[in-house]
Amino acid sequence: MKKTARLFLLFLLALLLISASVVGGGWWWVMKRPVAMDQPVVDYIVEHGKGPRSIANTMIEAGVNLHPDVFVALARLSKKDTSLQAGAYEATQGDTMWQLLERMVSGDMTQARLTFVEGWTFQRFREALEADSSVRQTLKDADEAEIRERLGITQPYIEGLFYPDTYVFVPGSSDFDILRRAYQAQEDLLMKLWEQRQPDLPLKTPYEALILASIVEKETGHAEDRARVAGVFINRLRVGMPLQTDPTVIYGMGERYQGRIRRSDLRRDTPWNTYTRNGLPPSPIANSGKAALQAALNPEKHEYYYFVSRGDGTSEFSRNLAAHNRAVAKYILGRN
Repeated sequence: MKKTARLFLLFLLALLLISASVVGGGWWWVMKRPVAMDQPVVDYIVEHGKGPRSIANTMIEAGVNLHPDVFVALARLSKKDTSLQAGAYEATQGDTMWQLLERMVSGDMTQARLTFVEGWTFQRFREALEADSSVRQTLKDADEAEIRERLGITQPYIEGLFYPDTYVFVPGSSDFDILRRAYQAQEDLLMKLWEQRQPDLPLKTPYEALILASIVEKETGHAEDRARVAGVFINRLRVGMPLQTDPTVIYGMGERYQGRIRRSDLRRDTPWNTYTRNGLPPSPIANSGKAALQAALNPEKHEYYYFVSRGDGTSEFSRNLAAHNRAVAKYILGRN
């Protein structure tokens, strides 16, 4: 009897040791053992509403060689299965299964960046979105009218309504989501600066300020000249002079523009040709940044009505046509 009891105790002890070994091995496997991967770095996307098993399969397809049943069990036993966040993630060699799980719980996602440059047109914005492999494409077949409707834009034109900036986003974000952020950023900035504008400007609405800012944006990249250039256009608007600015002609030419403006182009009427039509064009001609908007709403006060490029990025300003013609002869025609 004593021998039987002794054997039972030895069996029980052995069973406990084996169980401890299994538990310890399992603990080491999930907590300390690196997960095998096909590449040094593997990117994968967790979609909204996906559970642990679906996420495990996504990771396996991407090149993270974990066991799906073990991942599911770990997520459920640790009660983290309901806290896994959707987004883009990066697995690197040396990561354990526990580290991968923790990363998805904390939302430690990878990020991408896309820059919209000041002075770009809306079409150029769309091209940048389409060229970025981190952006999920949803607007390829959408025309501008459809995009305006989805964004709730009431203006008849979509041009100029987006803020040029560097946007940080989670890979897999849609082109529409990024455009919506850029639209809201421009709208918020415009309304803020409109409230801080100079009094008695010949601009009736924030939209007119946006139109003028886009012209200033295209006319000069020299920071010190922006407010002075804006002042020239404000002076012309006050007295009813045509703005006569080449970037508006180029915009109206569309695909006909091949890098050069001819006299016939200046005479050919389009809604945006400020040589043939007085006042502001019907829409912005580009997407303008903060500095151009500030210049349009707080222009320099002076008596200049003309300016011409000096060829070095700066401009020569003149009060009258005779002085302007001399400046053109010097800087454009090369006459001393």
